[in-house]
This record gives sequence, structure tokens and C-alpha cells, in this order.
Amino acid sequence: MDKLHKEYVARSVHQNTRRHFLRVGTGGLGAIALAGLSGFTKSAGQNILANGDEFPSVVREIAPRAKRVIYLHMAGSPSQLELFDYKPALEKLDGQLCPQSLLEGKTFAFINGVPKMLGPQAKFAQHGQSGAWVSDFLPHTAKVADDICFLKAMHTDEFNHAPAQLMVHCGSPRLGRPSMGSWVTYGLGSENDNLPGFVVLVSGGFQPSAGKSIWGSGFLPTVYQGVQCRSEGDPVLYLNDPDGMTRMTRRKTIDAINALNEKTYQEVQDPEILTRIAQYEMAYKMQISVPEVMDIGAEPDYIHALYGTQPGASSFANNCLLARRLAEQGVRYIQLFHWGWDSHGAGEAEALNGGFVRRCQETDRPIAALIKDLKQRGLFDDTLIVWGGEFGRTPMMENRSGTDNPFIGRDHHTEAFTMWMAGGGIRGGISHGETDEIGYYGIRDRVHLHDLQATILHQLGINHEAFTYRFQGRDFRLTDVAGRVVDKIVV
Repeated sequence: MDKLHKEYVARSVHQNTRRHFLRVGTGGLGAIALAGLSGFTKSAGQNILANGDEFPSVVREIAPRAKRVIYLHMAGSPSQLELFDYKPALEKLDGQLCPQSLLEGKTFAFINGVPKMLGPQAKFAQHGQSGAWVSDFLPHTAKVADDICFLKAMHTDEFNHAPAQLMVHCGSPRLGRPSMGSWVTYGLGSENDNLPGFVVLVSGGFQPSAGKSIWGSGFLPTVYQGVQCRSEGDPVLYLNDPDGMTRMTRRKTIDAINALNEKTYQEVQDPEILTRIAQYEMAYKMQISVPEVMDIGAEPDYIHALYGTQPGASSFANNCLLARRLAEQGVRYIQLFHWGWDSHGAGEAEALNGGFVRRCQETDRPIAALIKDLKQRGLFDDTLIVWGGEFGRTPMMENRSGTDNPFIGRDHHTEAFTMWMAGGGIRGGISHGETDEIGYYGIRDRVHLHDLQATILHQLGINHEAFTYRFQGRDFRLTDVAGRVVDKIVV
């Protein structure tokens, strides 16, 4: 556990004053601090109280297989039927009217009337010793199929982007819940004193539909929220000192500000003041460490060829290489978002034979490169990689106005979609779950998003049912009141 995290824990376990209790108007804050604001040493993974005594852990009850997570979110949700879930029967139904049995009682985002069935828009083949079905849209991913565990029967509760993204990353479609990265860094701390434990990288030109809330800390202390970095321009906005500000002057300024914050904390015992102190210190350290780790220009030519990177650009490829560099530096949770996968067919950019193909080309090579690079550096086995969107796509064509959309596309679908995991103690070269002959329903080994979250935490050594935080009089957890570890995919 890094020094800042230890200091934060040590101070925050103190009982809050009556003044603070009356000011914030909530109860049980001392219990929250005692039960929650504790981290782990880097070596033993034990909870440590402020006085150095071991605290009975309700968090790490399981031997961890992964030290860190790299989560690759394809914002907008790629169609599983064009990538991994090959359905020859659907190909035969292409152009036929959708049966009423698939429409009755269902809610769609845009489909009106009776749409036509839509066959796969890509060609599929089996790859590797596992014989995994991967389409020709992802030729590089196909070459690492034996390292991947495909979850073919994922399902969710939300069919619109923002709530569905919140469901994926926060375990709830409502605002205000902590993101998974915040939960993880809250529970495990960071392995690097000079970098945030939770780093976010965004590409594709736009933020995800749910915005920065999906890497926010919710009701957890804000020290655990994700820090967004950039591969183009300054890695972090306002990281550099203004003209005329020397390093020594910056140090004195921060010392003066933190002295005032310390005085205020002693008076009111507000834990958020500790966050402010910790963030000032972290920002000071990041001024040295972040530019170095975010400079991919120092990488050898063969690495740039492997990933398809261009130093100085804003791209998913650059972000994948940055993810590897951040993993090497001990960052606990690395979150990549790539925007533009919403393939309705309302325009060329949303067409399965247009913008969708370009999204595949932007991500295919760097994702395969990330797996290969982590393996050659001995980081793959303890790095958990997760890939997916927020929901799936329908086996029928979208007809937004009751007639066919001008381009080929599919509507949102909650019942069945594909995600995959690799590394970090996950069995490679398998497909878990199965959908029906047209990819509409999961018919075997269905996996809910809460199950995925439970499995991610399990691989990090965290018992998802015991890992809670008390807020507004009740215990909250990432998986709410559901979730089960998908044991069949764990080594």
C-alpha cells in the first residue's frame, strides 16, 4: 500500500466530531471509516489499522490471481453477430420478416413495426487450437483466440446507452454509485506512490454516453475516482506549472495549502479534506512521473509496428500501449473507452459495413498487440483484460421509421451479447455460454453483468459479497444483492 493511502487510512479511522456529524447530517461515519477506509500492503495483502494492528479483512478472503485490470470498453456496443457469435441459421433468414414471437412483449430502442431478419455482415472462420469462431473483421484478434475466454451469453437489464454503461461499471443504472475502478482501488490501494491507482484513457472523439460518472467514486471518498489521461497534448490538463512557477515554489505553495487544509481537518474532521490533501500531493508527484510514463515516443520501432501507434496522436492504439506502460508501473485499474460502436444504420458512420468496420480496424491490431506484449513481458498471467460493450445487438435489422434504415444496422439488445476476458487466472481458448440459433436468447450458461463484476473482483482476491461500504444507513456493494463468480472460466 502506498504512503499516501496509508496516511489517508490512518487519519480517516478517527471518530468524527459532533460538529462534523451535525454539519453533514448522516450517521455512522466513524463506522464507515473504520470498516472501509483501509488498504493493503503490497507484499502480504493484509488490512492494516492506523496503529499497525491487523484488521479482520472482509475484502481479500481469496488468493488473488490478478494484480491489476485493463478494461477495454467499446462504447456504443459492438454487434456480437458480426464478431464472435456465428449464426449460419440467421444467414439463411436474411431479408425475411421477423416472427411476431420475437417482438411481442419486447421493448426496443428504435425498432417499429415488423423488421426484417439480418444475416451476418462478416465472414467467419474457426481459429487456433480452440476452434474459436472469429469474423474476418478482426484478423489480429483471431490470432490470439487461444488466449481468450469468450462469454457468449451475457445479458443485462438496460437497453439505453447511459444507464447500460452505468450498469456495467457501477453495478446500477442510477447515478451516484462508485465505479468498479473506484471500488478496486478503495479496497486494494495502489502499487505506485507517484501515479493514481485508477487511470482512464478515452478515444474515438467523444466521451461515453454516461460521461465521467462511469469512472467516478460515487459515495466513496473522491480520492478513489479515476484520473483521465490523454495520449495527445499534455497527459493531464493543467499538470504543468504556469510560467514563472518553479518546482520549489510549487512545493512551498502546496505545503501552505495543505497546512490550511490540515488545520481545517483538525477542526471539522471531514474525510474529504484528507482527499484534498492527498490529491495535492499526488498532483505534485504526477508532474514528474506522468510525463515519463505517458511518453510512448521512447518505445522501440518494433513496438510501434506491433500496436500501430503514432506518438503524439489521440488513438485507441496509443491508449493500448499506454495501458501496458501503466500496468508495468503498478497502476491497479486501467480503463479504456473507445467511442463509436453504435451501429443502428441510420447513417454511414453507424453502418455495419461502414463505421463499424472502421472501429474494428482501429481496435483489432492494438488489442492483439496488448495481449502479445503483456505475455512477452511476463505481465499477462497477473493482468486481467476485459473487453465488451454495454449490451448486444438484435438479429433483426433496425427499421427506425417502420421501414428499413438507409444503411445496414442493428438495434440495442439486452438478452444476449458477447464479452471476453483474458489473462489474470482466466482460462484461455474456451467459449462459455451459448445463444439460440439466431443469437436472440442465451440458452446455456448465461452470465449477468453482476456475475462478470463478481468474477473480476474474485480474480483480484476480493469476496464481492463481503466487500461493502455503509452509506445512508445501509451496506452497498458493487454487485448489489446479486452476482455469482463464473467458476467454470477460472483456472
